[in-house]
Order: sequence, then C-alpha cells, then structure tokens
Amino acid sequence: MQDLPITQQPIAIASPLPRKSRQARVVWRNNVVTVGGDAPVRVQSMTNTDTVDAVETAIQVRQLAQAGSEMVRITVNTPEAAAAVPYIREQLDRMGEYVPLVGDFHYNGHRLLTEYPACAEALSKYRINPGNVGKGDKKDKQFGQMIEAAARYDKAVRIGVNWGSLDQELMARLMDENSRRAQPWDTRQVMFEALISSAVDSARLAESMGLNGDNIILSCKVSGVQDLISVYRALAQRCDYALHLGLTEAGMGTKGTVASAAALSVLLQEGIGDTIRVSLTPQPGEARTQEVVVASEILQALGLRIFVPSVTACPGCGRTTSTTFQELAKQIDDYLRGQMPLWRMKYPGVEAMKVAVMGCIVNGPGESKHANIGISLPGTGEAPAAPVYIDGEKALTLRGERIAEEFQALVENYVARTYGATAAAPA
Repeated sequence: MQDLPITQQPIAIASPLPRKSRQARVVWRNNVVTVGGDAPVRVQSMTNTDTVDAVETAIQVRQLAQAGSEMVRITVNTPEAAAAVPYIREQLDRMGEYVPLVGDFHYNGHRLLTEYPACAEALSKYRINPGNVGKGDKKDKQFGQMIEAAARYDKAVRIGVNWGSLDQELMARLMDENSRRAQPWDTRQVMFEALISSAVDSARLAESMGLNGDNIILSCKVSGVQDLISVYRALAQRCDYALHLGLTEAGMGTKGTVASAAALSVLLQEGIGDTIRVSLTPQPGEARTQEVVVASEILQALGLRIFVPSVTACPGCGRTTSTTFQELAKQIDDYLRGQMPLWRMKYPGVEAMKVAVMGCIVNGPGESKHANIGISLPGTGEAPAAPVYIDGEKALTLRGERIAEEFQALVENYVARTYGATAAAPA
C-alpha cells in the first residue's frame, strides 16, 4: 500500500478519535445518564429562571429536556433557592420528566447542602467551583463539606474551574514560581496551568475525602477558542476524569454559535470531551432551548450523535428567486423538531431519517434521491412541478398551491409507515 502512488491509495475516512475517560453516572430514579467512557457525548444546558419560582423553573427545565438536554443545571445561590429545589423536582416528576438536575453552587454551597438536605437529595449532581468555595483555612473545610454531601447521597460532582473566578491564591503562587524561571512562561500559559492544577488537584482532594473518582467530572472554561483548545488538550493528558466542554460567555447569536462550534468541534474530533454545553446569550425573544439545538447540531454534524432527522436544503441562487423552498425547508425542519419528543418513543430510529428540500433541477433530483424522502421544487423559469423521491425512487409529482401541505403529509405518512413498523415488530 505504501509503495502505491498517492492517487491510488484509498482516502482515509475522517472520524472522531475514541475517548479515554472514566465513566460517571448522573442518576434520577430509573434515568441513568452515563458520562464518559463509551457513553455518547451528552448535551446539557442551564436555566435562566429565578430558581425560587419553582413552577417557572420546572417548565423551563422540561422545555430544555424535550429539546434534547440530558441534564439541566439550575442556580442554587440562596436559602430560598435551595428550599425550592425539591418542589422543582416534584413538579418535574409529576410531569413524567426525569431529567437529572444539576445544582450550581458558589460561595455558600457548603452551607446550603448541609442545611437543606432535601435539596441535596433532589439534585443528581453538584457543580463546585474551587475558586469560590472559601479562602485560606476555610477553603478545604468548605470544599470538604460539599464533597461529604456528594458522598453521602451518592451524587456526581462537576469540579468546574472558570478563568473569570480562578483561585487567586493559586494564581499568585504560580506567578511567583514563574518569575523565578530562567525563561518565564507567557502569562496566559501560567493561567492555563492554574486552571488545570485547580481542577485536577481538587478532584484528587475529593477522592481522598471519600468521593468515588468515577463520579467526578472536570471542566476548565475560558472564553477564547484557541485558549479552550490549549487547556483541554493539556487537561486530557493529565487525567482520565470525564470532561465537560463549554466555551464560557460564548456570546450572542452567530458569534456565540460559531465560536462554540469551532472550539468544541476541534476537541471532540480529537477524542476530548464527554459532555457539552453551548453557553449562548439569548437574543431578545429567543427561546432558551436554542443552546440545546446548537449543541445537538454540533454533535450530529460530527457524526457523534443523531438527535433529529436532518433536512438538506440548498442555499439558493439566481436560479431560485422564489422563496418557496426556503419556507418549506423551515416548515419541515420546525415540524420535525416539534414532533421528536413524541416520535422518540413512538417511532424508534426516526432520528436517522434524511429529508431533502431543494430549489431547482441542478442538484435537486440528485439530493432528493440520496434522502429518505425529498422534493425538488421548481426554480425560476422551470415548469411548476415538484417531483418527490422516496427511498431513492421517484414516487409522484406535486403541483398547485398546496405543495407544502401535501409534502408534509407525505413525510408524516412515511414516518408512520417506515418507523412505526419497526416499533411494532416483535422483539
């Protein structure tokens, strides 16, 4: 093979490298979400409601879970918030929504977990920031109280370091050490070392305090794409704990989406990362679930997970001055996403379905044949006919004013016929 000319050698098929982390378990009732090891890369998100409002928070948690979030983090920052957590859990259980809740603790988590045991039990995982658990002599004691609660209730813990709230005592010590080097490191490199040392040292301290190391997840979040890649490459070399990826304060809209996709995709392709969150700042009127959609799309684009049927649609050009295919593509995509909470249970395998909505005869028929079901709409100056292809074969041609409604009905029938049969088949 090596002696053959390069043009005669098979082209390597790209795929993400295997991950090598331990496997944690985040549990509520019979819902066990495995993180790391051979588990799928998990999607998680966080509410932006006032946790004290148990009903509003439960509603948003359910929305995030139905959008595909497999864990949902909530802020637990006050006694009132801690007292509300069991009621949030109760509301979710009544709705039949058993998504695990993650408590986000800062500054006073040791006290809240101790004084509100019902809160500690209702949560499935605790997020602890080593930079915010106390200073001086209080630090290890307060950290220990949180670890003790996690061990007592058999909860997973994410030790989440953030460059915006880094342990300043550790950073000062590392800066002093750096000043004595013959060739001092760049300040950013010292910061990287502080992030990683804080996470790994805290994890090992937690293990020494009795916490099962398999139930420890680490994160070291920064807001720069290249910085995140640098930190996680080094973190993955230094430990085998499960890793949570996320670009902190990623931003709003396109900026946050692109930055998160760029950073997370590089790391995931290298086999680094076991659970992800896309920290988008919602645009006015935008649903919180958008961050879940983006995270899911990143994993689906990399071939790591399949969440929803994919819709292939052309970008449009001078041959497609009509907006019909754009409107139909959005209508179908919205419809598929809206149906998925029901379809996941009713039609196993439907998430792998491919739908094509194309705008002219150049690529339309070819893309439609490659999809499970596809439609090629007429471009500018083309005959007002839209051939529909099902499983690679031309099935019929739609004409008239109701093409959109008729095509959606065809999609509904295809799903029921193809994936409903799978569900009904004997085991």
